Amino acid sequence: MVMERNEADSCPGVLRLHQAADGPLARIRIPGGRLEPAQLQALAEAAVELADGSIELTSRGNVQLRQVRDAAALEERLTTAGLLPSTTHERVRNIIASPLSGRVGGWADVHALVPALDTGLRDHPGLAELPGRVLFTLDDGRGDVSGLGGDIGIHAVDDGNFALLLAGKDTGLRVPAAEAVDLMLAAAHAFLALRDGQWRLHEIPDGHDKLTEQLATHPGLTTSPDTVEVTARQDIPVGWLTQADGKVALGAGVRLGSLPARTAEFIAAIEHPVYLTPWRSIVITDLDEWTAEQVVRVLAPMGLIFDAASPWLQVSACAGLPGCAKSHTDIRADAAEAVESGRVIPSGTAQSAHEGLDADEVVAAGRQHWSGCERRCGRPRGHVTDVIATTDGYRIVPSE
Repeated sequence: MVMERNEADSCPGVLRLHQAADGPLARIRIPGGRLEPAQLQALAEAAVELADGSIELTSRGNVQLRQVRDAAALEERLTTAGLLPSTTHERVRNIIASPLSGRVGGWADVHALVPALDTGLRDHPGLAELPGRVLFTLDDGRGDVSGLGGDIGIHAVDDGNFALLLAGKDTGLRVPAAEAVDLMLAAAHAFLALRDGQWRLHEIPDGHDKLTEQLATHPGLTTSPDTVEVTARQDIPVGWLTQADGKVALGAGVRLGSLPARTAEFIAAIEHPVYLTPWRSIVITDLDEWTAEQVVRVLAPMGLIFDAASPWLQVSACAGLPGCAKSHTDIRADAAEAVESGRVIPSGTAQSAHEGLDADEVVAAGRQHWSGCERRCGRPRGHVTDVIATTDGYRIVPSE
């Protein structure tokens, strides 16, 4: 697809806030989704004291704070917590890694590569020019994040080698683990040289092929005729997950991706690493069984979802009113009411198209995304039924 961009990249960060309808919004990059307990506590305190009291989880494993009241104070707190290590490269640190990597399944521990990639991005002054929408993905071979539409990605094919993915497609190039980060950084530099105002690699005409050709001479590369099949999956890790070392990871869904600060404080108090997933959920890691049982006992009544069959896991939504002036309604309130009243059916036959529905008439089965307007912001990839607010009521567009 050929796409021209005439406007500058306006992707928000901490130092450049987005002026949403309900006030300034800050987006904080969390490379690989990993948060230390003290960092989560700092986010919770900032949400209460400087924003609207909630931490929004994004589809890139990052977080957002809405209605920011003091941008300078937020910058100072995040810097102290280690969440803003660069003032020049903060918006380009978009790195997603398989959340369970190194603990449950997968060929390789891709989390071990995240710090090196993050540091490499920040160490190159020129890479500060990357658009804030460029996405790096590190998949440990299970196929959970390679289908998320990354620009530059690696995908483990055995316990020591990775496939290079560009614009979400396999290039046929293979790289040993020791060279993987250097190759991704080389791809980032090459993308900058190719782009002519485009924000994403797939927007550059023949961008995948041109970049593959440029990278083919990188040291240590081999080629493979076997293609990695990349598909979009809704792969939320939920519930009790036994780690390879015998400890327990707990996967928890977060209703519509909005984590109350008070709940975040309880999670931070567990004093174990937390991973944010691109499905707006969390994974609390490295627990003993007794602690894991207590965590579920405390956090489930606070709204975290440990049941993989919960209808809440089927539903995502855009910001809606009052956060977005383009929305026709408070979309999150309508989606939440649909779940609570039993109108979100976990599985079943896809709906036929409907138009002009009142909010309480919407019934949809399976994975669904509620949007306040036709832009469908935040819509996940893959088979998703769209529930769209219009000036004449809701319209249902069945998953294809």
